[in-house]
Amino acid sequence: MALDNLHHVVVVGGGFGGLQLVKDLKGLPVRITLIDRRNHHLFQPLLYQVATTLLATSEIAWPIRRLFRDRPEVTTLLAEVDGVNAAAKTLTLSGGDDISYDTLVLATGATHAYFGRDEWAPFAPGLKTLEDATTIRRRMLLAFEQAEREIDPAVRDALLTFTIVGAGPTGVELAGIIAELAHVTLPREFRNIDTRKTRIMLVEAGSRVLAGFAEELSAYAHKALERLGVEIHLGERVTDCSAAGVMIGEAFIGSRTIVWAAGVEASPAAVWLGVPADRAGRVIVGKDLSTPGLPEVFVIGDTASVLQEDGKPVPGIAPAAKQQGSYVAKIIKARLMQKPVPPSFRYRHQGSLATIGRRSAIIDFGRFKLTGALAWWIWGIAHIYFLIGTRSRFAVAWSWLWIYLSGQHTARLITQRETVVPPSSNDSGT
Repeated sequence: MALDNLHHVVVVGGGFGGLQLVKDLKGLPVRITLIDRRNHHLFQPLLYQVATTLLATSEIAWPIRRLFRDRPEVTTLLAEVDGVNAAAKTLTLSGGDDISYDTLVLATGATHAYFGRDEWAPFAPGLKTLEDATTIRRRMLLAFEQAEREIDPAVRDALLTFTIVGAGPTGVELAGIIAELAHVTLPREFRNIDTRKTRIMLVEAGSRVLAGFAEELSAYAHKALERLGVEIHLGERVTDCSAAGVMIGEAFIGSRTIVWAAGVEASPAAVWLGVPADRAGRVIVGKDLSTPGLPEVFVIGDTASVLQEDGKPVPGIAPAAKQQGSYVAKIIKARLMQKPVPPSFRYRHQGSLATIGRRSAIIDFGRFKLTGALAWWIWGIAHIYFLIGTRSRFAVAWSWLWIYLSGQHTARLITQRETVVPPSSNDSGT
């Protein structure tokens, strides 16, 4: 059958959910158009390791076209979606092109949420893309380089103060690695500064770090971070960010490197479709992950608001997105084959993992919980398993082993200089 005559599935987003969906549709009588505004699939769980000089960008990202080069029914488009006309079953790409669909799957992910203070974004980048990671890495390394030349003690202290806002897994993992970089890896490489005096501040509005984990694991992570030299500020909110530093409550702290890990908001998929969304902008989907009133439109991953049987939301993590992608593929297959569709989507939690530095981690598999070095090895094996391709698995495993044995980070390159605007007198915090 000619491809043009086949059922047309359009997938927007080449993340975990979108990729899993396309993989599971293999062998079905469909043609697939996969649209993404970037040409690569990103293994987001390890993105913080690019930001903190542990891994190179090529080790956690793969060209989407290469992944589907042997699938003639899959067309990949590098484009951005501007809107969806659900009545006409078309979507509009940037530039004005329209694409029709029979089934549409939106897996467009999420971005940083600054809780109405988007003006903070230039000073406190989040961590969602390779560009974000390389920006953070560049700013972090430049801070050490500028501190080496700085003669003003106050400015030097601000350069050597790193603030991470948000103590979820990303914030905790960033804080631990930055602390080890400053306190263990770099001291012998600088002459005018003592990098062991670097301050790493982790600011969390809630009552504990890693609130999504069991309390005993959260407590372990808290103590492990403090042993690494991380200053933890709980129950405190950031009230301002600038080029000079942060306001924590009413107190100003000079900090030239700020990383935002405090919240996310969904892509504008709900706006495109004109359907209800939750507070984070996620589309409130039905039990089959379709959009209410639009059975041919599915929304998955971080873009979807899905409740579990206990009333708790499905977490915005990679395993959940992959499960949703597989489930929607089964729905599409059942419809095409005119067979009964599977029952309502059920999320199967496979456990929560987080690292604290390069030798410790926590694992929560429900009844089974583990901390320390053994947890770190299990965490590493699990992540290597889910990487794409033998080359990436080998490269990441070798990088980790080298770092574990030597303490030397392998990707400490400043690849692009950025113009740093010096703080004005109005940004001094006084």
